[in-house]
Amino acid sequence: MCIKSLGYMGFSVSDVPAWRSFLSEKVGLMEVIGSDDSAQYRMDSRSWRIGVQKGEADDIAFAGYEVANPLALQQMTARLRQAGVQVKTGDTELAEKRDVMELISFEDPFGMPLEIYYGATDYFERPLVSGTGITGFLTGAHGAGHYLYAVPNIEEALAFYTGVLGFQMSDVIDIAMGPDFTARGYFLHCNGRHHTIAIAEAPLPKRIHHFLLQALTLDDVGHAYDRLDGIGGKTTDSNLGDSTSSCITATIGRHVNDHMVSFYAQTPSGFELEFGWGARDVDDQSWVMTRHKRIAMWGHKPVRSKSQKS
Repeated sequence: MCIKSLGYMGFSVSDVPAWRSFLSEKVGLMEVIGSDDSAQYRMDSRSWRIGVQKGEADDIAFAGYEVANPLALQQMTARLRQAGVQVKTGDTELAEKRDVMELISFEDPFGMPLEIYYGATDYFERPLVSGTGITGFLTGAHGAGHYLYAVPNIEEALAFYTGVLGFQMSDVIDIAMGPDFTARGYFLHCNGRHHTIAIAEAPLPKRIHHFLLQALTLDDVGHAYDRLDGIGGKTTDSNLGDSTSSCITATIGRHVNDHMVSFYAQTPSGFELEFGWGARDVDDQSWVMTRHKRIAMWGHKPVRSKSQKS
């Protein structure tokens, strides 16, 4: 397999200032570039992992996948072209913008912009500084996190992501999305992280349902929950929270497949952030694909979002 990890994600958002506040003050990322039109954020030694740019889509705009070196990039380019995918190479301006040595860009079968690169910039000499005091995030060989992606044709999606890009199947979950509709979610990995991308054929209003960031400690999750529930910075005597400012959409729970302890919160663009800790790793030498019929061992109870509150 050539792809090593999900290196970065970018979002097209209508309210950049709201996202800047959300990511730095609530989530705990480190802003490195910021304006009313765009911003980039660090999670670790990399120069950036999460980006937002002004746009009306309020959706994921692109995802960047990392390979080891120039040879691996050449191999991925050949695989994509052999599969009939139009690949753009030699875009030095985009590579400079992404702060990588070289990249290729293309679209998946549904028009989702993807990039594959090598040579990301590291700043080990500039430690991550979070205004929230977060311990840090699980990245490295596991990559930036994951995202759940809604597609119109699951067979075509799996053929592309497993057959062309080389992802491996971890497991599936039959997800009840209403009294009369169940969607099967497919969870795919490219490293030890249980899933780097999850795919479901579901009638969602956006491409992305949520993206995940994985913290290093359970306390990081608890503190983030308080901040996103509108009670960050208050004393324990006033921990009733402010329901009008809460972003929480699902309570803390533990997933059945990756065993992640996490909660969900609404982003300023309407889709969700999963913030978690403690997921188990995939070992391809011993892992076997399984099926699950619910999403959580416990918890993850739905909470009405801000847009649903009167």
